[in-house]
Amino acid sequence: MHNKKKDWLWWGVCLVFLTGLVGISTDAAAARIKDLAAIKGIRSNQITGYGLVVGLNGTGDKDKVSFTRQALANMMEKMNVYVDQNELQVKNVAAVMVTASIPAFSRIGDRIDIMVSSLGDAQSLKGGMLLMTPLKGVDGRVYAIAQGAVSLSIPSDVGDRDSHLLVGRIVNGGSIEREIPFELDGKKQLTLSLFHPDFTTARRMTDTINAAIGDQVAKTIDASAITLTVPEDMWQAHVAEFISDIETLNVIPDTIARVVVNEKTGTVVIGSDVSISHVAIAHGNLSVTINEGQEDEQEESVMNLPANVTIGELVRGLNALGVKPRDLIGILQSMKAAGALQAELEII
Repeated sequence: MHNKKKDWLWWGVCLVFLTGLVGISTDAAAARIKDLAAIKGIRSNQITGYGLVVGLNGTGDKDKVSFTRQALANMMEKMNVYVDQNELQVKNVAAVMVTASIPAFSRIGDRIDIMVSSLGDAQSLKGGMLLMTPLKGVDGRVYAIAQGAVSLSIPSDVGDRDSHLLVGRIVNGGSIEREIPFELDGKKQLTLSLFHPDFTTARRMTDTINAAIGDQVAKTIDASAITLTVPEDMWQAHVAEFISDIETLNVIPDTIARVVVNEKTGTVVIGSDVSISHVAIAHGNLSVTINEGQEDEQEESVMNLPANVTIGELVRGLNALGVKPRDLIGILQSMKAAGALQAELEII
């Protein structure tokens, strides 16, 4: 019984600590605009290709996988080696799908990471080598070439049987062969897109940009977008500097009151802005009353709290009574259903 009490107290301390952290981040901490939004159109692009991983120790595709034999025969034919694909054994070869992302403003010769995933019935890609594979975009053009040794990143304390052996990575295994054009200079207007749409945050960004750069530079379109008008002395050749000046500005983002509950682990994370209306709660032998006047406690399992109490104070009080995490989750869900919890309840 003593150990259970210690567990409850420890959980309560962790919960209150997390509540404090959320409160600090939402109320006081400012974030750079570059961490809250991005310029519309500046993004990474996905490319993909079909390739062969060779050098496997008998863990490749089985002979019944016809597309692996066909691909191997086609490759050998390009090297002036003509074979009957039906006579090929591919136990040391695996057909794979190769994927990658090209970051914005990548130049020819830049290196990128490559992901390799088995397509057939191979048992493992461990120890394999990806042969030269062209990677194409949605327009069918080749944008990169991939080749290199496949790494599976198996932890030292985990055996092959407990690892996923059919997806590997090649660090810097791709070379950019074609650039994706995106011209900044000459643009008179840009759109700043928020990662998490919010009217208040968008308005704060607009006010901060106008105060730092000049009036009428930024205009809020909606909760997710802000229009930026590039000054006349910058739009011809200094748009990048204009963006740099904006993305380093600090803004305090606004967030809605939220309680996040993980039913599987019993974890509850509570924001500092969460409040509770008048409510009476009965849960098992526990009774909680929140009203205009605070009364003395009548017994150990009864807790009286004043009106407008914060959720952090409620959790602290429930923890003192020995309420388990899963019981608290049930209490929060019931309070939300009754309209007494003034916050968004998110269950994951």
